[in-house]
Amino acid sequence: MADIKLKKNAFEKTDDQHLSLMNEKAIGNAKKFHESFPQYSETPLAHLEKMSDYLGLNDLFVKDESYRFGLNAFKVLGGSFAMANFIAQKLGRDVSEITYDVMVSPELKKDLGQATFYTATDGNHGRGVAWAAKKLGQKAVVLMPKGTTEARFNNIKKEGADVTIEDVNYDECVRKANALAEANENGVMVQDTAWDGYEEIPTWIMQGYGTMALEAAAQLKAANIDRPTHIFIQAGVGSLAGAVIGFFANLFKDNPPIMTVVEAQAADCLYKSAEANDGNIHFATGDLKTIMAGLACGEPNTISFDILRNHASFFASCPDWVTSKGMRMLGAPIKGDPQVTSGESGAVGMGLVATLMHDPKYADFKDQIQLDENSKVLLFSTEGNTDPDSYKNILWGEEK
Repeated sequence: MADIKLKKNAFEKTDDQHLSLMNEKAIGNAKKFHESFPQYSETPLAHLEKMSDYLGLNDLFVKDESYRFGLNAFKVLGGSFAMANFIAQKLGRDVSEITYDVMVSPELKKDLGQATFYTATDGNHGRGVAWAAKKLGQKAVVLMPKGTTEARFNNIKKEGADVTIEDVNYDECVRKANALAEANENGVMVQDTAWDGYEEIPTWIMQGYGTMALEAAAQLKAANIDRPTHIFIQAGVGSLAGAVIGFFANLFKDNPPIMTVVEAQAADCLYKSAEANDGNIHFATGDLKTIMAGLACGEPNTISFDILRNHASFFASCPDWVTSKGMRMLGAPIKGDPQVTSGESGAVGMGLVATLMHDPKYADFKDQIQLDENSKVLLFSTEGNTDPDSYKNILWGEEK
């Protein structure tokens, strides 16, 4: 069984020019937009009191995104806010004027004309883009990497998108989707990874993700937790991690929580970059084979990378067994705690925290991260059972 790896952040700091993009005002604009949706409701912050006692923590909270807009994952927050910003820019309006009602109005479709939104996805992001495009009365073209399950494909197809499974990995799908968008005069690339020359839309997507962090901060306060001591946040390209860590770094400027970025070991580009510590971004290559499909991304978002190198405390690289463990613990909680249905890309933080607290093999890592009986831990379960067969197989041990 492969081991968990941990690396303390030793990056040389930069001028930190991207942190302000994730401040409370910017994220507040995104949350206000999301609140205009009739489907909007604040997703639950599960308080796992019995589990925290069992693990030896002071407190444990899990933001449960399986309830988000009926789409079983958080990703729609980013794609929808990026589309709102695109529309505002196209029409010469401020994004604060673009509400859900405006987006779905016949007048907007007439003013905007026909657009086709292109994206690459492992599942949840593409479903969110397809859903938002359908609401707008626009087209969506979605490319998925090889190894994509039928359930994830069908979830996107149901939203009316033109979706294909390509014989390449996620990062190559991004390049193919971008080439298609550039070849279409009405094409718009909606991707949560950034590269030189493509940074505006990924920034909007990250701000959209911030709605989840802003909700969690308010929910913690309502639970009489002014500040979590520890945050564990998973990363694919790192956009979610950059949004969450950026938001909390802004919120607690003088005393930030200890914030750990958690990756699938098969696609641990941020961990590899931290391990090399030469100031450069290092890619994970190959098929990126992991059950954590939403984290199977080998090339980091450049904007997010800058935030993470300045504000992440640790980078963890986790084999698949870590998230399987987390899924089982959240899905079958200790009596008295709420159940959290968490998919393969949502539960890795839970599996990591539980392992660090209870496995003597990782006592040194636990000490490095300063996890103990005083720790108030915040986790983000970013998806529900988006692949139901896989979920049941992991929790019940069924054959597919």
